[in-house]
Amino acid sequence: MNKSLLIPYIKELDNITLDEAMPIIEERGARCSIDSLNWPNEYPYHPLTVVNAAHSDKAIFLDFFVRCNYLRAVNSENNTPVWEDSSVSFFIRPLPDGDYWNFDVNCIGAVNAARRTTRRPVERLTDAQIKSIERYASCGYQPFREVEGLFAWNVAVRIPLSLIDVEYAGTPLLMKGNFCKCATGTSQPHFLTWNPVGTLHPEFHAPQSFGDIILE
Repeated sequence: MNKSLLIPYIKELDNITLDEAMPIIEERGARCSIDSLNWPNEYPYHPLTVVNAAHSDKAIFLDFFVRCNYLRAVNSENNTPVWEDSSVSFFIRPLPDGDYWNFDVNCIGAVNAARRTTRRPVERLTDAQIKSIERYASCGYQPFREVEGLFAWNVAVRIPLSLIDVEYAGTPLLMKGNFCKCATGTSQPHFLTWNPVGTLHPEFHAPQSFGDIILE
C-alpha cells in the first residue's frame, strides 16, 4: 500500500514565527495519522500519533501530536540517539533515485538529522544546519528520565527546504517520504509509521516503503 499526502502551500508562514504558524497549520494544513503497526507481534503498543503539515516558499512545517503512557527525554544534544526517547521522525527523498534525509526529534526538541543514500554510510547534519530548524516543544527543553502516566504532547518543526536541496518554484513537487513514531528506550518500545513498511523487523530506513509526499 502506498499512501499519498498533499501538503498545502501557505505563503504567509514565511513571515511569522513558528508559534504563530501552529494554529494556521492545524486549521489549514494536511493531517495524517502515524498508525501503521508494522510489527505487531514484536511491538504491539500503539500510542495515538498525528501530524499536521504545510509548506511555504522556504520551508516545510510539521506539528506532531502524541498521546502515550510513558514519557522520556534523556537526550538533549544534537545528533544524540533521540529515538530512544519519546520521539517522532520525518523521512524525505526529494528525487526518485536520490539521497534521502531523516529528521528525528524527541519531545524536548532535540534533533538527530542526516543525509543518506542508504542507512549507512551516513552524513550527519552539522550543528549550524540543525540550528536552522526552528522548534517548539510543549514538554519544554530540559532533559528528564522516564516518567509513567498519561501524557499528551506536541513538537513542531520548521525545516528549511534548502536543507534538503529543494527549491519550490510554485508548481506541485512530488517527493517520497514517511512519518514515524518510536521510543526504543521506554518501558513500552514501539515503532509506528504513516506509510506501511514491509520489512520483517523494525526498520524506518526503507526508501522502498516511502509514500508520496506532494508539496502543493
